[in-house]
Amino acid sequence: MRVLLLSNTTTLSLSSLPPPRTPKSPIRSNFRRNSINWAEKALIGALGGALSFGLLVSSPSSSIAIEFSSSSSVQVQPSSQPPEFCSEDEGDETAELGSEPAVTSEGIVEEAWEIVNDSFLNTSGSRSFPETWQRKKEDIRSSSIKTRSKAHDTIKRMLASLGDPYTRFLSPEEFSKMARYDMSGIGINLREVPDDNGDVKLKVLGLVLDGPAHSAGVRQGDEVLAVNGLDVKGKSAFEVSSMMQGPNETFVTIKVKHGNCGPIQSIEVQRQLVARTPVSYRLEQIENGTRSVGYTRVKEFNALARKDLVTAMKRLQDMGASYFILDLRDNRGGLVQAGIEIAKLFLSEGETVIYTDGKVPEYQQSIVADTAPLVTAPVIVLVNNNTASASEIVASALHDNCRGVLVGERTFGKGLIQSVFELRDGSGVVVTVGKYVTPKHKDINGNGIEPDYRNFPAWSNVTQHLSQCNMLQRG
Repeated sequence: MRVLLLSNTTTLSLSSLPPPRTPKSPIRSNFRRNSINWAEKALIGALGGALSFGLLVSSPSSSIAIEFSSSSSVQVQPSSQPPEFCSEDEGDETAELGSEPAVTSEGIVEEAWEIVNDSFLNTSGSRSFPETWQRKKEDIRSSSIKTRSKAHDTIKRMLASLGDPYTRFLSPEEFSKMARYDMSGIGINLREVPDDNGDVKLKVLGLVLDGPAHSAGVRQGDEVLAVNGLDVKGKSAFEVSSMMQGPNETFVTIKVKHGNCGPIQSIEVQRQLVARTPVSYRLEQIENGTRSVGYTRVKEFNALARKDLVTAMKRLQDMGASYFILDLRDNRGGLVQAGIEIAKLFLSEGETVIYTDGKVPEYQQSIVADTAPLVTAPVIVLVNNNTASASEIVASALHDNCRGVLVGERTFGKGLIQSVFELRDGSGVVVTVGKYVTPKHKDINGNGIEPDYRNFPAWSNVTQHLSQCNMLQRG
């Protein structure tokens, strides 16, 4: 991580804060493809919010290099569950690549149709959607789709007919860029799956082909039981993914159960982080050096965003920061769940982060902070018209809970949630599955969030504004 310390600055303005710089490097990645039920393939949706896609399909200048090591060791333990009580679910297939049935071009198109039919949130208000979408399936079955190229073109036209610019097709090359959102650092994505007893199991939802976890023996559908000897029962997918993170090329041991009936394995995997830190920070001196301001910039919400922001905030506190600036200008999104977890860092337990609504219950939630805030000092959040999606979740959470003031321009106004689904040929579809509204029940989509100040205010005005906000909220 690069630390920027500017201790001699006496004034602070919007124009003095630098725009983000995007690293340049090639991307090389493939994802494992399994013929499992499509509902098990929502790559990020299981984390409670899916992806907000400002940066996923981007120019080569924002690509991330991906290289993995296969170093690992495996210890096999007997299953702790008697086989006579075991039954495998249809969705828990652990088939190897070579055993997959042939995938037809017609099958790929029909798979995309099913995903949209079951998960798409129709935000246009059109009442004809169910009938017109059903006719699409009839058209698929009556047409001849002989080549994969024609299948992809058919899916593109099919999705374009929805009139939703965020629901779209991803080529295999575009889909491979998903690795930058690997939350674990070992090439797996986890999903919270409820069982018959009302408990939640953590299942391996996706693997990077030949990535560290896949090479070590982790398979699609495995249940994660422990990380470095710590039981993960009751923890969220986000928490467990964070437990797996660590310095590059160090090792983490995960205990998994293959399918529902075992065997149980303890697998040592070497971490190979794909994402680069999106966080930069520095200390600013104001009021003739009598006060210190901690400036942090988050360029996108990727797998490292929360962890690295926590590190930055703690270091700035140790340096004596008594106020904080969170710069979200030109941050067009990333992992929604990462944005939610970052918003929680500034909120008190029980305060609302965001409300979500969708076609399926997974996206009908009221999300609240569950711990004490990392910092309680006043916060200025810098925004502009390229502040979008997950960034708007963070900005509105701090604003509506009187934890920060917004400075700059009206935000972009993207309040829709997308999930990414992998198709069986390595391509994918991005589907709008939900929407979110602010803690004060304002619809973000198409409206954006109006800042409190256009120009940088005096800190005395910031503290006064937040004090009045809290008084009104309590009254």
